Amino acid sequence: MRISTAGVVLRGEKVLVALRKPGTSIGESWEFPGGKVKRGERPVEALQREFREELGIGVEVGTLIFEGRFSNRGQDYLLHAYNVELESEEFRLKEHQKVQWIDLTALQSLPMADSDRQILTFLLAS
Repeated sequence: MRISTAGVVLRGEKVLVALRKPGTSIGESWEFPGGKVKRGERPVEALQREFREELGIGVEVGTLIFEGRFSNRGQDYLLHAYNVELESEEFRLKEHQKVQWIDLTALQSLPMADSDRQILTFLLAS
């Protein structure tokens, strides 16, 4: 089973999410930034790499806050979501149209991949 990571950046009742560019399997969906763990990589390292590659910023990865499972294109994944602190907010977007701070409740009405919706459900219940 492959591992996928997600970073949760909270500010009060708002969370940082990114809107995917069109043309991918989850295009034009909001997500918690992150991605797949590569061979030989630890989940924390993957999350740091993904923030650098996709958003152009460094992050400090905190505690693991959520674990879930999902499938995408016939592949099963274990999802690890971590608390994350940004080192900067000077985003350089590569995979996303935009990033935004959104109230957790308002995020419920926006399109999200099932994996990210699992994290949102957990955050709302916490």
